[in-house]
Amino acid sequence: MADGQLPPPGSELSTEIQFDVPHAARMWNYWMGGKDNYEADRAAGDAVAEVYPEIVVMARQSRKFLIRVVRYLAAEAGMRQFLDVGTGLPTMQNTHEVAQGVAPESRIVYVDNDPLVLVHARALLANTTSEGVTRYVHADYHDPEKILAEAAEVLDFDRPVAVMFMGVLGYEPDLEVMRSITGRMMDAVPSGSHMVLWDGTNTSQAVVDGADRLAESGGVPYILRSPEDLASCFEGLEMVEPGMVPITQWRPEEADAEAIDAYGAVARKP
Repeated sequence: MADGQLPPPGSELSTEIQFDVPHAARMWNYWMGGKDNYEADRAAGDAVAEVYPEIVVMARQSRKFLIRVVRYLAAEAGMRQFLDVGTGLPTMQNTHEVAQGVAPESRIVYVDNDPLVLVHARALLANTTSEGVTRYVHADYHDPEKILAEAAEVLDFDRPVAVMFMGVLGYEPDLEVMRSITGRMMDAVPSGSHMVLWDGTNTSQAVVDGADRLAESGGVPYILRSPEDLASCFEGLEMVEPGMVPITQWRPEEADAEAIDAYGAVARKP
């Protein structure tokens, strides 16, 4: 959505939206330089950036990681079906734009449980090609069965699917629950499918301090995990080179890409 298209307080579309409480998707949008955010989001975002300025870099690098990963999956791994779980607000180069730019027939299902993202769903549903399909499922990632049932209206689960968790599972405090979610999703897709996962990591004191400041500012706490914990979600899958690395260093376009406190990987289901 363009600037000024966020629903104002009191509008029909705003009934489920809390304007005075910092909101994860809107804060991320703010850090990425977007305009789909409110004063509470900007205040909390500034508070986090005050102790961890790198959060702005992380936000913008996460989108570059998505672009590289989806381009790899479509161009090199032959993926034509994408299930983007916890998609957040639309911004530059969304999954369907990248995938359909490589393979116009690509089919994409976005999943989110956020009412604000639902408000923005029309933007997500804008196909970039006549051959492709783009849909939106309103569901929580804690309910993989609902996600899979609704996604099956668009995706063929007898053919490989790329399942994506892009910086969203840190809102689940229990690692075993996180592993269960990814495991249940990957159990439902066939051989040749891929999983993509990245999340913030506890790899510096500064990022830990930033997460603490987020909670203090009223935002939903975000659980930072070790790269080893994130890698455990890929059990039974075959890692694609270079494995679990800082997202800036996953097949970077710049040879001297610096590490950041966010790790990710891509893996294939054998």
